[in-house]
Amino acid sequence: MPQKFETPHFDMARYLSVLPLFSDLNAEERERLALGCVQKRLAKGELVFRQGEPCDAFYMVVTGQVKLFITAPTGQEKVIELISPGNSFAEALMFLEKPFIVSAQALADSLLIRVSRHVVIQEIERDPKFCTRMLAGMARRLHGLVMDVEGYSLHSGMQRLIGYLLRDIPDDMLDSKSVFTVSLPVSKATLASRLSLTPEYFSRVLHELEAEGLIEIDKRDVRILDVPRLSQYGSH
Repeated sequence: MPQKFETPHFDMARYLSVLPLFSDLNAEERERLALGCVQKRLAKGELVFRQGEPCDAFYMVVTGQVKLFITAPTGQEKVIELISPGNSFAEALMFLEKPFIVSAQALADSLLIRVSRHVVIQEIERDPKFCTRMLAGMARRLHGLVMDVEGYSLHSGMQRLIGYLLRDIPDDMLDSKSVFTVSLPVSKATLASRLSLTPEYFSRVLHELEAEGLIEIDKRDVRILDVPRLSQYGSH
């Protein structure tokens, strides 16, 4: 299915107001920025861009989900990051004027906003605070990538998977006896690649945790039955 682009009646400036990166801009600023934005609809499985293509824009995910990945010469795929609604990607490469070093693909029917480099540079020159917000977003992504490298280097596959399951549970709830449900946002194979695990190992660990009475698996829903025990199990 071909990508679908913005319709003439789409109120881009109004839509930008609900996205975190642009919510602090005033109406005039959003109108200027909207001139360099294009609505982009993709069907599940469509590529946003390919590794090596020129990068002259960055993207915001409005609905759906996008994976960033690289493909080895052998054809093996490594998922670098999963981008959920409200988040952006490709900002750093856009500023460097370098080609894309990863490929991006829609994991579900998705709506993106493509923001051109030209209009971003213009807005940064007008408003340094906009630059600060963009830098904050890139810093969060860099921090996440550093944490990934630390996890791959210092933590076992079991620890990485348990850390993923516990990632959204507040620290003050780690002693709770409540049952928490984690919905896996993507297929197990995609998530395994994101955690640098094989799909077979990923499934084996899940079933081991289920056999220990720590979780229950219902398709893509994982119910954490004992948060303290699961957290301790991951430290062994």
